[in-house]
Amino acid sequence: MIPPQANADFVRAMEDVLEVYKRPYDPARPVVCLDETSKQLIGETRTPIPAGPGRLQRIDYEYERKGTANLFMIFEPLAGRRWVEVTARRTAVDFAAVVRRLADEYYPRAKTIVLVMDNLNTHKLASLYEAFAPEEARRLAERLEIHYTPKHGSWLDMAETELSVLARQCLNRRIDTLEVLIREIRAWEKQRNEAACKINWRFTTKDARIKLKRLYPSFQLG
Repeated sequence: MIPPQANADFVRAMEDVLEVYKRPYDPARPVVCLDETSKQLIGETRTPIPAGPGRLQRIDYEYERKGTANLFMIFEPLAGRRWVEVTARRTAVDFAAVVRRLADEYYPRAKTIVLVMDNLNTHKLASLYEAFAPEEARRLAERLEIHYTPKHGSWLDMAETELSVLARQCLNRRIDTLEVLIREIRAWEKQRNEAACKINWRFTTKDARIKLKRLYPSFQLG
């Protein structure tokens, strides 16, 4: 049984994120979602047989593992822009490097970046201090307004939805090297950005209080 306080914490964090999503577009305070996932690099052990008339491409079921890559998805829902940072590892230092690039390259003119992300252990301001000198870490931290999705509520992060699109449209096949992975992702990213693809987010706090009523603690006054 989930303790009432756990439910209360979930509800508070959920409603906080949902209220952020209601904000109008403001280039000085852009709402940006961040999420990450891994991609297994897989090579062929036998050359695939190409498709021909009336015949699909044939790929041997055996494959060779060639490591993994980490993908950071940066997604600005209201502008329909996204960038995918590909790294060889998933560490606090990698996260900090992505945050600095987010602040200095993607949104250098923004006064504050409203950042929505989950509570992964590396997604903390402390990661900035692991990677950079205190002055630099503080400079970056002061550019951020962070809103965390609740535990078990990562579906509230629109960057997770965009990662799902990436997986279906670009990564649903064997990719064997980091170089090929980056090239394919850049092509996908360019196409999505040129089309300004957005997410039509309709789930609101009002909806949550109806559809997820079971998660809301009961109170008795008096």
